[in-house]
Amino acid sequence: MNQESAAPEVQTGTPIRDFSVLLSPTPRGARLARLLATEQLRAWGIALDRAPHIVAELAANAATHGRVPGRDFRLTLHVVGDTLRIELSDTRDDRLPRVLPGTAPDAECGRGLVLVDALAGRWGTAPGPPPRKTVWAELALPPEPGHS
Repeated sequence: MNQESAAPEVQTGTPIRDFSVLLSPTPRGARLARLLATEQLRAWGIALDRAPHIVAELAANAATHGRVPGRDFRLTLHVVGDTLRIELSDTRDDRLPRVLPGTAPDAECGRGLVLVDALAGRWGTAPGPPPRKTVWAELALPPEPGHS
């Protein structure tokens, strides 16, 4: 089930946009997360080449390391003001992601978070109601044409 909502506008008059979908914790679910995020950003008129890569890495981690049989993971996109927030929530709060010191971009394991760290303005984790956790990343949106 996916949903998109147009929430109330922030004080600046900029609408808050949200998109959320539950996906199976499989490689197919991770690929679908990237495709759905790309299409949603396109529908919103947001051209960010980095966002699909971040979604792909975080979704792959949710499907691989956050997988619990019978429990889906959730992709959520929030646009508030000039920031895109990407969230992937899974049901493995006992497995927090971390960038291992010295991980090379071409390493067999752990390079996904190196990529997220390089592409996102900032990223981190947030606990949810047990047994959930959310891994999030934020990107600054480019200024709209005609705005400074």
